[in-house]
Amino acid sequence: MTVEHNESILIVDFGSQVTQLIARRVREAGVYSEIAPFTTAREAFERMKPQGIILSGSPASVLTEGSPRVPQEIFDSGLPILGICYGQQTMTHQLGGEVVLGDSGEFGQAFVDVVEGCALFDGLWQVGEKHQVWMSHGDKVTRLADGFRAVAVSPGAPHAVIANDDKRYYAMQFHPEVVHTPDGARLLANFVRHVCGLHGEWTMAEFRAAKIAEIRAQVGSGRVICGLSGGVDSAVAAVLIHEAIGEQLTCVFVDHGLMRSGEADQVVSLFRGHYNIPLVHVNAETLFLGGLAGLTDPEAKRKFIGKTFIEVFEDEAKKIGGADFLAQGTLYPDVIESVSFTGGPSVTIKSHHNVGGLPERMNMKLVEPLRELFKDEVRELGRELGLPDIFVGRHPFPGPGLAIRIPGEVTKERCDILRKADAIYLEEIRNAGLYDAIWQAFAVLLPVRSVGVMGDGRTYDNVLALRAVTSTDGMTAVAFQFPGDFLPRVATRIVNEVRGVNRVTYDYTSKPPGTIEWE
Repeated sequence: MTVEHNESILIVDFGSQVTQLIARRVREAGVYSEIAPFTTAREAFERMKPQGIILSGSPASVLTEGSPRVPQEIFDSGLPILGICYGQQTMTHQLGGEVVLGDSGEFGQAFVDVVEGCALFDGLWQVGEKHQVWMSHGDKVTRLADGFRAVAVSPGAPHAVIANDDKRYYAMQFHPEVVHTPDGARLLANFVRHVCGLHGEWTMAEFRAAKIAEIRAQVGSGRVICGLSGGVDSAVAAVLIHEAIGEQLTCVFVDHGLMRSGEADQVVSLFRGHYNIPLVHVNAETLFLGGLAGLTDPEAKRKFIGKTFIEVFEDEAKKIGGADFLAQGTLYPDVIESVSFTGGPSVTIKSHHNVGGLPERMNMKLVEPLRELFKDEVRELGRELGLPDIFVGRHPFPGPGLAIRIPGEVTKERCDILRKADAIYLEEIRNAGLYDAIWQAFAVLLPVRSVGVMGDGRTYDNVLALRAVTSTDGMTAVAFQFPGDFLPRVATRIVNEVRGVNRVTYDYTSKPPGTIEWE
C-alpha cells in the first residue's frame, strides 16, 4: 500500500546518471514525482495515473537497434509529455521525425537563442533572449515530427527546444535538471504548472497526514519494532510511526560504543524523554570492542559490526516478543531501479536494509514510511514532526561508526581520543557558522605516530586527520575550503586538549579519486 497522490508526474528513466535530479526538481515545484525505468514504465503509468510524463536522458542512441523506447500507451494517453535530451530524440524518432549522428556533438556549457514563444517559456524566457544551458549529446534532431516547431536553437542543436502546442508535447536537447542550466528548475516548474495545469500543493504536511493513515491501515493492531541508529532516517521513521500507532511501537537502540561524543545520550533523551517512545537501550560496547580486537582489515571490521548488530537486535526483539512488523528508514534512492539502457538482464534493483536480513530471519513484514522520500525531504519531514535540528540537520554518519575512522585496530582508548578530537572539530565548525555549509565533517585517528615537542619534552604520539567535504548527494565530493585561520586554530586546540595527539593534518582529496570516509 502506498500514498495516493492527487497530482503526480511519471519520469521514464532511460539510464541517465541525473534522472534523480528531475524527480527532485519536480518535487521542489510542489508536485509528487516517481521514477520508473522504461522497462516497467507501462505498469507505473497504469498504477500512478499521472497528469504528465517526463522522458529522461540516456547514454544510448536512438539510432542503435534495440535502444529504449517510450511505451505507445503514453503517447496515446493525451497527457502532456516533456522530453529531455535522449527523451527529445526518441520522442521525435517515434513520432516520425528524424535523428542523425552529430558530427561533433555538444558537451558542457552552451547558449540557446529563443526564437518563438511557448507555454514552457511563460513568464521566464522571451523571444530574442539568449540563455545558458548544459548540453551533453552526440545525436541530434534534424527533422521535426508533424505538428512540432523549433522555439529555441543553439549552434550545435538547430532544434534545442521544440513544441507541439496542440498535443502539449515539449522537448529540449539540453538538461534542465542540472544546476549548470540556471533556469532549468523553473522550466520544469513551468511544465508541471503551466503545461500540465497542476497546482503544486504537495507538501510535507500532506505527506505526513497521508502516511500516518497508511501506517495505521497497514499495521492495524499489530506491534512494530524499529532499530535506531542515532541517524536522521531511523529517527524520523520512528517518530512518524509513533505518531500513527503510539504504544504499538518499540524502538531498539543497539549502542555499540562507536558513536560520537554524547550521541547515545541524545538518542535516549529524545525518545524516552521528549517523545516518551518505548525504547530498549542495549549497551553493547564491551561486546563490540571485544570482537574488534585484533581486526585491522576495513571489510572485516564492517562485517563483524554488521553481523553482531543483527544478532544483538534479533535477541532483543525476541525478548520483546510478538512483533509483527519491522520498521526501517529506507529512502527513495535506495529503492529506485538502476537502469541498463540496453534493457537487458543487467537491470537491477539496489536494495538497502538498515538491519539487513532480519525480515526474512524473523518472519516479519516491513514498514518503510520514508521509501518515497529523498534525504533532504526526510529532513524536511523531521522538522514538520518537530524533531530538534541537532537530529534533522546532522551530518551523515556511517553505520560502523568510529570503527572506520580508526584505520587499524579499534580500541576503547583510541575511540575516546577520536571522540574528543572530533567533538572539538565540530564545535569549532558550529561556532564559525559553517556546519550547514558542509556535507560531512569528521576526524580520523591514523595508525601513525610522530615525534613532537611539548614544553621541553619530546613526544611520540598519534597523528589526526581532519576531513570536510561539500556534496549534493555523496556520489561526488570536494574538500571544503575553510577560512585561513580556521584549521590552525582547530589544530592548536586538539593538540593542547586531547592527550595522545601531537600532530593534525587536513585531507584535501576529492571524491573521486578518494572516498569521503577513509575506510
